[in-house]
Amino acid sequence: MKLKQIGAVIAVLTLLTIPNAIANDLMNTDPANGSTKSVSQSTATLTTSLPLIADGNSVEVTDPTGVRVDDGTLAIAENEAVVGLIPLTVGGYYTVTYNLLAENDVPLTGNYRFNFIAPGLVTSESPTPIATEVTASEQPAAGSSKGTDILVITMLVLSFFVLIGLGMYARKIFSER
Repeated sequence: MKLKQIGAVIAVLTLLTIPNAIANDLMNTDPANGSTKSVSQSTATLTTSLPLIADGNSVEVTDPTGVRVDDGTLAIAENEAVVGLIPLTVGGYYTVTYNLLAENDVPLTGNYRFNFIAPGLVTSESPTPIATEVTASEQPAAGSSKGTDILVITMLVLSFFVLIGLGMYARKIFSER
């Protein structure tokens, strides 16, 4: 009798842990939860335990004042969701809110925060042009050549004749049946 009860308890515990074993979990984030960054990142990446489906996912990143700083582009690649970020300029805690969908699983929803230490002055270097001399003979022509135009027109005419020939052949085959 005790053996049946022990077997029943083990069976129930096994059945209760199976859904948790295959449930989608957040495995890794970049920037990490609770981390402090001093350099503005261009993306936020969330890695899950199960492959994500292509549609229906959302990841939003907001600055300390609640303004969205993600650029709205969300790319899904297997177990990763990557959202683009605009350059971060405001210091403070940023919130990443996510709703990720895996096939045959409940949505994985939640949020986490990371700290960004804004630099005193945000500047970007302007590119300096490199002076090069290009002679007229080295520079390619901007328009198309007559030879290319003639080739394209010839190919179009030939494809038209092939289309007519195939139509006549098909009509012959079907009329013989």
